[in-house]
Amino acid sequence: MIVGRLKCLRQVFVSTTGVHRSCTAVRAVRSPQTSPVRALQLKRGQFQLQTSSRGFRSVTMAAVVDAPPTEDLSALEDQLAALQLKIKMKKEEQGVPIAPYSASFQRTMIDKILGAEDGGVSLLGKTITVGGWVKTGREAEKGAIAFLAVNDGSMFTSLQVVVPREVAESSDLVQSLKGVVITGSSVLVEGTLVAAPEGKEQKVELKATKLRYVGQVDDAASYPLAKKKTSMEFLREKAHLRPRTNTVGAVARIRNELAYATHTFFQQHGFLYVHTPIITASDTEGAGEMFQVTTLLGSVEENGKIPQLSADDVDKLKQETSQQGSAVKEAKAAAAAQKDDPVLMAAAKEAIDKLMALKAKIAQAESGPKYDGGLPRTADGKIDYRQDFFDRPAFLTVSGQLQVENFACSLSNVYTFSPTFRAENSRTSRHLAEFWMVEPEMAFCTLEDDMACAEAYVRFCCRWLLEHCKEDMDFINKMVDKSALERLRHVAETPFKRITYTEAVEILEGVVRDGKKKFEFPVSWGIDLASEHERYLTEDVFQQPVIVYNYPKDIKAFYMRLNDDNKTVGAMDVLVPKVGELIGGSQREERLDVLERRIKEAGMEIEPYVHYLELRKYGTVPHSGFGLGFERLILFATGIDNIRDVIPFPRWPGNADF
Repeated sequence: MIVGRLKCLRQVFVSTTGVHRSCTAVRAVRSPQTSPVRALQLKRGQFQLQTSSRGFRSVTMAAVVDAPPTEDLSALEDQLAALQLKIKMKKEEQGVPIAPYSASFQRTMIDKILGAEDGGVSLLGKTITVGGWVKTGREAEKGAIAFLAVNDGSMFTSLQVVVPREVAESSDLVQSLKGVVITGSSVLVEGTLVAAPEGKEQKVELKATKLRYVGQVDDAASYPLAKKKTSMEFLREKAHLRPRTNTVGAVARIRNELAYATHTFFQQHGFLYVHTPIITASDTEGAGEMFQVTTLLGSVEENGKIPQLSADDVDKLKQETSQQGSAVKEAKAAAAAQKDDPVLMAAAKEAIDKLMALKAKIAQAESGPKYDGGLPRTADGKIDYRQDFFDRPAFLTVSGQLQVENFACSLSNVYTFSPTFRAENSRTSRHLAEFWMVEPEMAFCTLEDDMACAEAYVRFCCRWLLEHCKEDMDFINKMVDKSALERLRHVAETPFKRITYTEAVEILEGVVRDGKKKFEFPVSWGIDLASEHERYLTEDVFQQPVIVYNYPKDIKAFYMRLNDDNKTVGAMDVLVPKVGELIGGSQREERLDVLERRIKEAGMEIEPYVHYLELRKYGTVPHSGFGLGFERLILFATGIDNIRDVIPFPRWPGNADF
């Protein structure tokens, strides 16, 4: 697509890696469109090229000088089409695409073959090297050949590799074909890409001419990922191998695409990515369910050996010190009377040393750290964190919100995407001890703007998966959740319904009263809506995503802006099918006096939030933001039942393996 006026354009080469130009005053800029686009602005005009969502094909354009606004665009489009055809031919001449950081092996990734527009047909007859892991393997034609399904993780589909017996026997890597057909073996195979037999799903296959590497499975019987179906529970115990399975591999690529989509969305809309700390002294949620970070435990055993003196022991020490003081006086007097007597001099010195040791014990007992159970204690028996690494209690963060707000109040629109932690002793399928959060914050932003951003982001992610993750989503839709694709399309295409919390409660109370639905948890104004309530609203009542806003202040965090009714806060939750709450957000409280009062009402100390309060003292601004649990977004997209199966290495009570 070419838009606008074209002026002063000589040769411009645009690639996915950058912009090279011979024209003056050319710069690359981001476009606010919904798919990644690059535009070039020239000194005397501008043009815009749009191709695939991942960047441009290489484009070389001849000079167009002072094109009038009425220039026939069809001629320019024909010119561009001809250039794109020329580029395609040039690429075919360049030969086999080599993975840039496998150049030593001249390895080609399978997605560059099977994932190509023509399914790899343009590479027929080429010598290609692929490397990956054998998903399945079998010998055929009485041991004359072996068929391997090799997957390298670059796409869902595996490439069929045909290995003749003579290729295996001529290699010093294996003794026979049996050495390469075992599931789980890694192989690096060089061969010729040939047309697959008619009727096959794939258009091409690799006929091996050389085995360049084989990482054999030592004991095929013990390999845990056999061809038979294994449970997700079992796979959690094999987290180091489970990415090789179809489901976990697909989820990993979907997770990658959603992360890419997240950064793309916020970058395209002018947000700045901010890294927030993992270690914090503040509790964002005020729930107290935090993992503590301390170095005190490392010296518990050593400190436990330090003698601890009671008050009676100290009194006895003082009496002994007084008596020793008298003994010192007597020893000094005796030594002074007979100055030439070395024995008396030594006795006096010994008495003095003993006195000093007693005084040191008293000083240590009265002013030094006191230990109980090996931990330093204050005079009132509490843990003395002055002896800890950070000189105060410190924790793993439950949210980066408070910190990212600091940047929003200086740089306007920002976001963080980082791990967070919750020491909630929950073993449900919806909870993790470690999980990732996407948290944008926007200055000069109301609750209405916040809801608009949250809706746009979720719908963008749904469209992104539909456009960029078709193969993996097709598998998920077939094998995991047959409604997954329809759910993504529905959310991508449907505006979100918005209702107040009060309206939501009235609807839920109504269906209970009419006998249409019975909930496990009773419904009344003031409760925190449970997952069953949220899902009923979005799946049964409205059958579309729902944003519920204006929640009771007593069930929401202290930083949410108090509404004029003094009963509710400007908070919102985005509810989606399959999951319930996907996003929680609010307009933040920008009034200093109200925020101070809310912190005190929550029973929290002011000191850890001094910097947060100062944002309200020095140029306060209306601002809003939200948090999305990234794993919940993946649950929503895939329909996977347990959140432990959508994060590479799940952490929950009693489990921190790998």
